[in-house]
Amino acid sequence: MMAVTSIIDVFQDCSCFHSDDIGVGFDYLRPKSLVWVINYWELDILRTPDYGEKLTVGTFSYDFKGFLGYRNFYLRSGDEYLVKANSMWTLMDWNNMRPTKVTPEMTAAYINEEKLNMSYNSRKITLPEGDSVDITHSDGIVIMRHHLDCNGHVNNGQYVKLAFGALDNISDIAHMRVEYRSQAHLGDRIDPVIYHQDNTYTVCLNKEDGSAYCVTEFTCR
Repeated sequence: MMAVTSIIDVFQDCSCFHSDDIGVGFDYLRPKSLVWVINYWELDILRTPDYGEKLTVGTFSYDFKGFLGYRNFYLRSGDEYLVKANSMWTLMDWNNMRPTKVTPEMTAAYINEEKLNMSYNSRKITLPEGDSVDITHSDGIVIMRHHLDCNGHVNNGQYVKLAFGALDNISDIAHMRVEYRSQAHLGDRIDPVIYHQDNTYTVCLNKEDGSAYCVTEFTCR
């Protein structure tokens, strides 16, 4: 069975390959001091792939607004959709880490397609409240070099792995959302806080001051 953390990794690689193939990937961005930073993931997991199952992974853009880019992803077995995903990205100027408008060359290279029929919730994940919510704390984590990507930032998939690792024995995830709020750096400490209500687990990867680097929501069937 393919873990949700592995699905994120596959999708992330797919987006890089897509951008490289159309000429606006790493080799285009780096000389211009540009980098895409993800803000939000949302996944509808219809079923997880079986061992040895032949899969098709795909991605396409469906909209650009100023410095924002929107992408869908999918995982298929034949004509059957196993996973559908939505994502939102910000184009950043590497020199000052501020948002910058998508270049005309980039919008010309990407061919926007009609977005997938799936869940499209707000990128803001609200923490559950009330007497029915069970709140627990997991062991703190210090950011190491293996958490970083080629840009020296914590890879977006690593946040999902840290959140999933803070949970005990959850399975059969039907829906997942990830909201990225702040960037963690080498040596930073992350303190996971888990909110459990009904069949949903919300994991806050917090800074030492209690604000969140990332919030991930897992909903089980």
